[in-house]
Amino acid sequence: MAKGVFITLEGGEGTGKSTQVKMLGAALAAAGLDAVMTREPGGTDQAERIRNLMIQRDAGNFDPLTEAMLMMSARREHLVNKIWPSMEQGKWVVSDRFVDSTRAFQGYGMGLDQGLIDRIYQMIAGDFQPDLTFVFDIDAEKGLSRSLKQLAVTADKNESTEDRYERMGVPFHNRLRQGFLEIAKRFPDRCVIIDAAQDIATIHGQILKAIEARFGISLREVKLG
Repeated sequence: MAKGVFITLEGGEGTGKSTQVKMLGAALAAAGLDAVMTREPGGTDQAERIRNLMIQRDAGNFDPLTEAMLMMSARREHLVNKIWPSMEQGKWVVSDRFVDSTRAFQGYGMGLDQGLIDRIYQMIAGDFQPDLTFVFDIDAEKGLSRSLKQLAVTADKNESTEDRYERMGVPFHNRLRQGFLEIAKRFPDRCVIIDAAQDIATIHGQILKAIEARFGISLREVKLG
């Protein structure tokens, strides 16, 4: 059986990644491909426990290294119990965030050394990297406004208080944005920058075209709802 494909979607808050994960999953399913949609931090029961510890508004403040190690611990669980087994079964795995988010949030955002982040990642994942990464780019203030509006809409749902990072302020999110763009430059072979200010359908079409160019798989555009 052919090994699966691993695609990640990265970017700051309010870039529309989660919507595009759902649309890509629907497009893959429509093409008859076995696909797994997942997220970080999270994706497995144990990793979701760490997620609850990390991103709730009452989670408190962590030392950047402590925070990065918690994220990497969740990632290790995610890899061992979901990503790698799914890929060994020939499935496509699409994740809303992966290690580039640690590089951006704890690295560029909080000042943790990138070399240290890479060394920790090497310990938990070896040389494993995504096959393709979409980096969603948007003005930090616009992205925050989008994210806070969405949180207000879901005020009565379980994830309504997952706003710890949104509450860190515009300067932090400006550093995130620049960090993600630097990451895309560092890994040009796997990263595709997406203008997240575009409409949902346009972004979806660009993602499908990039996948066709990379993997030779033609996917039809889908609509949600």
